[in-house]
Amino acid sequence: MEHIVFLTGRLAEKSLYQVLEGMAPTPFTWEVREIGLQVAGLMTADMIRRRVPQPLPPETKRMIVPGRCRGDLDALTEHYGVRVERGPEEVKDLPQFFGREARRLDLSRYETWIFAEIVDAPRLDLDGIAARARDYAAQGADVIDIGCLPETPFPHLEDAVALLKDQGYRVSVDSMLADELVRGGRAGADYLMSLNIDTLWIADEVASTPVLVAREPSDPASLDAAIDAMSQRGRAFLADPILDPIPFGLAASIARYVSLRERYPEVAIMMGIGNVTELTEADTSGINAVLLGMAAELRIAAVLTTSVSPHARRAVREADVARRVMHAAREAQVLPKGISGDLSALHARRPFPYGPDEIDTIASAVRDPNFRVQVAADGIHVYNRDGHRTGRDPFALYPDLGVESDGGHAFYMGVQLARAEIAWQLGKRFDQDQPLDWGCAVDRPEEDLDAWHAPGSTMKKK
Repeated sequence: MEHIVFLTGRLAEKSLYQVLEGMAPTPFTWEVREIGLQVAGLMTADMIRRRVPQPLPPETKRMIVPGRCRGDLDALTEHYGVRVERGPEEVKDLPQFFGREARRLDLSRYETWIFAEIVDAPRLDLDGIAARARDYAAQGADVIDIGCLPETPFPHLEDAVALLKDQGYRVSVDSMLADELVRGGRAGADYLMSLNIDTLWIADEVASTPVLVAREPSDPASLDAAIDAMSQRGRAFLADPILDPIPFGLAASIARYVSLRERYPEVAIMMGIGNVTELTEADTSGINAVLLGMAAELRIAAVLTTSVSPHARRAVREADVARRVMHAAREAQVLPKGISGDLSALHARRPFPYGPDEIDTIASAVRDPNFRVQVAADGIHVYNRDGHRTGRDPFALYPDLGVESDGGHAFYMGVQLARAEIAWQLGKRFDQDQPLDWGCAVDRPEEDLDAWHAPGSTMKKK
């Protein structure tokens, strides 16, 4: 059985024992070492090397340090001869930490491609188109869709396709005009949308893969005819029954996708999700989660998304996270819970790890003047050696802090209390000295996009 050494500070030691004892029986044996430090979050690799003597017990396989521990843990691994790794930032999250470790799912894989549309491409110059493509690709887009506009000349269409192809992108052209589709295909576009049974001649003119639609969404027979005609040609294609917005037929359009999959089990299907994300004034992270969940169930080969409305400005990134989470859930046959919190921008699954009584116990042990800020279900808790204050309004708490003559400290506490108030109001996790976690709604400076984006997936085409 694996033996794990947990390192902590004085304030968190009691809680760590309680959590580990509450996890019994564990698939490992354990011991706790308080290394002579009051606040566990201030632990560093150099401090551990100085304060944790060798050798560790011979049965030790792992050492777990607080999640905020700074320094080179690889060097500690070499020094102690056992794996040293960061645990969760909060002691109360250890059960979830080991639960996720037991069934860690691979989020590097996905099945559904993302087509990200530059909807106003004719109005942008080539530099603007290239900048938009870079942004969408950074958020996870697999194909950059050049959107044409009705009654808007697009003299630089060919140049736009050539530029994006030269920069290594897969490119699609989206137009209602046959002439623009032919021009885009001859310029080297990988995909053309959208062709119906009456415009399949365009596919005979160019090598681009067409996206097939019905003459009218309510005419599935014409879509079937286009699918059958392209299949007889032996050409790759995608089929799109068209997803309608709320309340103009969303439910019926979902049924069209289900029916199409039943009629053609192996056909590559596209779903244009922008009609729902753009045209519904609601947070798009949840909408994308549901839509990409349906895509995973129906094995949708590609989604077409847009990022036009200000409230949908992160739609591409959200779709990227959602497709990975839903693919992993489907493959593992588990509910999409506990896999990733990146789609939970507003609320945390476990916002308040400590109750008021537990915080009061921690506060009573503090012997220094530094303020600690925590959030529980009853509000904001601020404490140091001089007392423990609780409230829900930072303005009510501030007069008792005594920082009027210390501008730097006053500014610091203002920031912390403002974050704490937001966390309490929304039900988010608050960690002092850390920014609030908004999931994939904002960029994380340390985020390693390469870890998300490789390896990817090969889209099936029929």
